[in-house]
Amino acid sequence: MDYSVDQIGQLTVSFAIKLVVAAVIWFIGTTVAKMICDALRRVLRRQNGIDPSVANFSARALNWVMIGAIIVAILDLFNIETTGIVAILGAATLAVGLALKDTLANFAAGVMILLFRPFATGDFIEVSGETGTVRNINLFRTEIATVDNIQIIIPNNDTWTTVLKNYSAYDRRRMDLVIGVDYGADMDEAVRIVRQVVTSDLRALHDPEPFVKVTNLGASSVDITARVWCKREDLFDFKFEVTKRIKEALDQAGISIPFPHMQVVVEQPSADLPKAITS
Repeated sequence: MDYSVDQIGQLTVSFAIKLVVAAVIWFIGTTVAKMICDALRRVLRRQNGIDPSVANFSARALNWVMIGAIIVAILDLFNIETTGIVAILGAATLAVGLALKDTLANFAAGVMILLFRPFATGDFIEVSGETGTVRNINLFRTEIATVDNIQIIIPNNDTWTTVLKNYSAYDRRRMDLVIGVDYGADMDEAVRIVRQVVTSDLRALHDPEPFVKVTNLGASSVDITARVWCKREDLFDFKFEVTKRIKEALDQAGISIPFPHMQVVVEQPSADLPKAITS
């Protein structure tokens, strides 16, 4: 098609105007998008229980959606058909989603973990057969350190979909001890000694009331079970020190704690057996 000079001039002016309008749309749109996303980030960060990573991700996701809408508006301004582009992007998104389904599953689980906070950094947890202190949580994986300081990396999908024990979730923990004493011991005296030792410690809580009773008649001992509540941070030191003091108190009272032992009996061969057999 042949265009006259006037038509070419009109098309040039129209195109230039559209470029200016597109530039204005882009500038105003991206500026407004940034303001809205920053406001969303600030609002989410002020909410209790929402991790900063979730706030940042939500703001970035909204920003990309708004930029996509701005691009579509600019393309429409130039009368460019966007239906095909949207279809291609949808197909590409589906292909990428199928290829990265495990990664996306970890990402989705990471969002859920950061949003609902079943545990936090510093908590002592057991998950996927591993036990340790949480060092880092991000959108794809959870890092814990075992008690002997070994780094364990667990994909978030495993963390979210398996049974999780959070030993730091509550302020109080129960200390359980089982002490075996000799069958010939005075049971009332043994129970009294164990109760006195565990309740005299300042770390022992008295609500609920400590439980100290005979709970089992074992193969070689009578078992006394002590269940005492304490603060979460006192549990291990409390248990270790009380165990030592119970042993010392029982020794002073003459109450023995049975332990496995072996008795060896050596028999001399009978004198009337043939020598060939005994040699």
